[in-house]
Amino acid sequence: MKKVFFTLVGCLAFVLVSSSAFAQRGSSYRTALGMRIDAGDGATGVGFNVKHFFTGHDAVDANLVFYNNVVGLGAEYQYNAPIAGASGLQWYLGLGPNFLFGDGVTAVQLRPVAGLDFKIPSAPIDFAFDWRPMFTLTQGTDFTAARFGISLRYAF
Repeated sequence: MKKVFFTLVGCLAFVLVSSSAFAQRGSSYRTALGMRIDAGDGATGVGFNVKHFFTGHDAVDANLVFYNNVVGLGAEYQYNAPIAGASGLQWYLGLGPNFLFGDGVTAVQLRPVAGLDFKIPSAPIDFAFDWRPMFTLTQGTDFTAARFGISLRYAF
């Protein structure tokens, strides 16, 4: 599991410091840092969240969320597109792994995501609300549909 953790951290660091071309079509910001609340069926978690666009439509959204006695570490690729006539509002779809550590358990999950992202046009504030069901692949397979995320971030 250490290899997986360091691989994810390394990939996230690479994306954040890369100087790839950034198309202005699509997103109204490049990176946003803040907090995420993960709620629904089961425990509610609160933690850190970062979203980084490596093109105008393609982004990586990573989070470190703390539940009761468990820590969740995840990242997903997201495709983003603006909603016509709504400045700063865009929809997104994504998919990525999530790892849960603690309380004597290590779990691997696959998390699809569908949501809305709103960057306030005149302020560096970004909000996101998404549906993020969980497919647990270890500890016996399981599916939890009723999971939702709320993010509040500083965008730059």
